[in-house]
Amino acid sequence: MPCGCSATLRRTVPYVNYFEAIILGIVEGLTEFLPVSSTGHLTLVESLLGLKIDDPAITAYTAVIQMGAITAVLVYFFKDIVVIATAWFKGLVKPEYRGTLDHRMGWYVIFGSLPIGVVGLLAKDFITGPLRSLWVVAGALILWSVVMVLAEKLATQERSEKRMTLKDALIIGSVQCIALVPGVSRSGATISAGLLLGIDRVAATRISFFLSIPALTAAGLYQLKDVFGSDIGVGQVIVGTLVAFVVAYASVAWLLKFVAHHSISWFVPYRVGLGLVIIGLLVTGVMSAT
Repeated sequence: MPCGCSATLRRTVPYVNYFEAIILGIVEGLTEFLPVSSTGHLTLVESLLGLKIDDPAITAYTAVIQMGAITAVLVYFFKDIVVIATAWFKGLVKPEYRGTLDHRMGWYVIFGSLPIGVVGLLAKDFITGPLRSLWVVAGALILWSVVMVLAEKLATQERSEKRMTLKDALIIGSVQCIALVPGVSRSGATISAGLLLGIDRVAATRISFFLSIPALTAAGLYQLKDVFGSDIGVGQVIVGTLVAFVVAYASVAWLLKFVAHHSISWFVPYRVGLGLVIIGLLVTGVMSAT
């Protein structure tokens, strides 16, 4: 099976070889938690590799290797997650735990994850079909950059994680649904929402990480059947997921340090530049939208 390095050489089966699995794993790990859109980058790279980006198996492969990135979050925040889960469970039977931040954070993650679960399930065919277009990716990269700039300009950052409320979690979780559009960026959407709510950047980034766990885990598990029922081998899935885990772990550690002292607007020139490049490639016919 040829590599298919040209976007014009589409394959008749959704095959992913080991080299491509490594490349896609690196792209996923680098971009999942940065506000640049992992799905947008994966869609672009898959197209450059000659993969049919609107093929259900390729869409599913993208979702499944995201579980490597989620595992990185679980490992990085393991102690925090254990504390939150313990406080949440204890709070179910012991009233003295119910007002603590850790107990409340457990509810925040649960309720904040509901919107994307409902929307993702109801709009699955639309998300994996018409939205899997490089025109969508380019437009979303550019347009959501405007929101990110506004979020930083309007941000007061007056509230810490301790002052977050269930209402904040529901709003941030609802905005996370917009990231189902390739090119928006899940972290870019949730961090921007947190900033607009007056939450400080580090706290907004942490809740973004926590909300990613149920959302991406559910998406990956749901689409496992579409991968293993295709021509994509188990080995390629494992390799892509492992590479994504290693790279994502480093990305998580770097981003938390970065946002403590820098605006997410730093990513805007890259987002806009990439969007314009994609538009140029589409207009000139170098690449096809799907």
